[in-house]
Amino acid sequence: MTGEGLTEQALDLVEESFLAATGPGGQNVNKVASVVQLRLDSFALGLHPRVFQRLKTLAGQRMNSKGEIVITARRHRTREANREDARARLAELLEAAQVEPRKRAKTRINRANKAKRLEAKKKRGQVKAKRGKVEW
Repeated sequence: MTGEGLTEQALDLVEESFLAATGPGGQNVNKVASVVQLRLDSFALGLHPRVFQRLKTLAGQRMNSKGEIVITARRHRTREANREDARARLAELLEAAQVEPRKRAKTRINRANKAKRLEAKKKRGQVKAKRGKVEW
């Protein structure tokens, strides 16, 4: 993926459809199909299995059972603005899937700090053990 958007290969695989908007908006909503829906077959991209798994996780409910990523853009009033928004969101999703997360390094604790931590836990436990119902 490139920084400015989708690659040519991905653009060839994208199917665009336009839907009528819902909700308030007067006559414009009834006349104009400004909502853009992009569909991309994720299997056709030929991604590495780990990248595909990250894409699947990131996409969440936007990926259907057929492996298509469906992005619907309806933020703007015009079809062109919604198309750009949908493509940008799809490109962002695909770029995020390419980035491999860094492995978490285990924290290393030395013996003195471990002993200090356990001592603090014992003291706190003793304070809590003294609480309770008072016997007269």
